[in-house]
Amino acid sequence: MSHGSSIEVMTFGCRLNTIESEAMRRAAVAAGHEDIVIVNTCAVTQEAVRQARQSIRRVARERPDAKIVVTGCAAQIDPAMFAEMPEVTRVIGNADKAKSESWRAMDFASDLAPRVRVNNIMALPETAHHFVASDDVDSVEGHTRAFVEVQNGCDHRCTFCIIPFGRGPSRSAPAGEVVQQIRRLADNGYREIVLTGVDITSWGHDLPGAPKFGKLVKSILAHVPDIARLRISSIDCIEADDDLWDCIANEHRLMPHLHLSLQAGDDLILKRMKRRHLRDEAIRFCEEARRLRPGMIFGADIIAGFPTETEDMFNRSLDLVRECGLTFLHVFPYSPRPGTPAAKMPQVASPEIKARAKRLRDAGALALAGHLDRQIGRKLKLLTEAGGMARSEDFTPVRLAGFERGQLVDAVITHHDRAVLTGAPAVATAPV
Repeated sequence: MSHGSSIEVMTFGCRLNTIESEAMRRAAVAAGHEDIVIVNTCAVTQEAVRQARQSIRRVARERPDAKIVVTGCAAQIDPAMFAEMPEVTRVIGNADKAKSESWRAMDFASDLAPRVRVNNIMALPETAHHFVASDDVDSVEGHTRAFVEVQNGCDHRCTFCIIPFGRGPSRSAPAGEVVQQIRRLADNGYREIVLTGVDITSWGHDLPGAPKFGKLVKSILAHVPDIARLRISSIDCIEADDDLWDCIANEHRLMPHLHLSLQAGDDLILKRMKRRHLRDEAIRFCEEARRLRPGMIFGADIIAGFPTETEDMFNRSLDLVRECGLTFLHVFPYSPRPGTPAAKMPQVASPEIKARAKRLRDAGALALAGHLDRQIGRKLKLLTEAGGMARSEDFTPVRLAGFERGQLVDAVITHHDRAVLTGAPAVATAPV
């Protein structure tokens, strides 16, 4: 949750929403609005929608005079559901929510002003010149890292996923504009840049010449030498191109941490999901990345209890944690999203879904603990954050007291609590 003047923003869901929430807060403040609560919703699960509706009702009780503006993917997909809530003042779609002109045009005084402003996001034709300027997030993370939205939307139709209908078709930010943004961020003191989007490895398909994502990464590293760290938020392993492989192998400023959209470890389930990779391709990707960059760490999204998933199919997903060497696991218990093909498939019983999700989380916790064990006694390069925390190059969180945020520090890891490392500053010794 973020505040600005009497503007409050409640954010659900992904990192992209966090970036856009900060842009909305600033736009609402600049437009002179007061006493507004912006609810930036997520549609990835039914539970996320339920939590947003619950929060809207709670805000209305706690701040009865506040105007509640609902936006985000759930509002884009089902604006009527939120418009029917008596607590909601306005509903605004994803295409307009971060635009300053949308907030300047918002008239809360007039009873004639439209209550719902949600366009057909699937008809968006433009490339992404309108993307949020990433230094809008400096109040989120300080001068530590900044998030740059290089792509939005998705052209794929995974059978479980409603997000393309909330985000629209894939659109790419031109490389020159991305490089210019990142150069400005480097000049403003940011040490780390995180490239983010909905389907980030599809970047470039809609630009002249259809460049690949790896070319963007190379351009950033070549033209912004002052950036100490470049990080990729999430990738689809099947779309890694030659330039990206070259950067993984040879560019030390590209951080050795990749979050993979895997979703399952069984080939039949992957086909029923309409994923574009198979189990062996995911395993080979991880092996090749580690061969080129020893020490590479992987996070992954995995869904538990997808329709038709048997115990044997689930076990192949469970085995993937070990076979891919996954460290940071994001486990999603499957929940049917109305309007998706998977919602019409034979469903796994809810108690079984919960049990499988727990087994996956337990496997993830064990893998993380093993990773943390291997860091004890190592000297790591850390980027300091607020509150006595820091991050290693592979994105492992580290407690490190005594430093201001935004510093690159060498530290020796002393212990961990099964979730977070603890480090002490490395002391340089003079040669005898």
